Amino acid sequence: MAKTMQCNVVSAEQSLFQGDVVMVVATGELGDLGIVPGHAPLITSLRPGPVRLQFENGDDELFFVSGGFLEVIPTQITILADAADRAENLDKTAALDAQAEAKRLLADQPSEFDHAGATMALDEAVARLRVIEQLRRRRA
Repeated sequence: MAKTMQCNVVSAEQSLFQGDVVMVVATGELGDLGIVPGHAPLITSLRPGPVRLQFENGDDELFFVSGGFLEVIPTQITILADAADRAENLDKTAALDAQAEAKRLLADQPSEFDHAGATMALDEAVARLRVIEQLRRRRA
């Protein structure tokens, strides 16, 4: 069995990563997924949250995805994200502001209220903050 597999992380705006990995951990609709070489083929939707790529040398890299899809074929993983960024590029202040605004909308519920949109915005802001915290803990 191969020790690594090809991984591609792309969003609508850009290709963020293309290379070999030994493991991918992502947040799927039903919980966290750990994908290693030889994993069974799979297609699943992703929830807002972290994606961690682990490399053969033991290093890893952390990304944020706002949602999208993950596809596994025998030698390759493709993450097609709605929006994505490297963890170190995330702005904590912007994520806190987005979280506060989503909470305000959910509490006030104006007449032209989009509950699903506000809930999605809150989920995404909380996920961004979770990725920022994971990165902070790794650097400590």
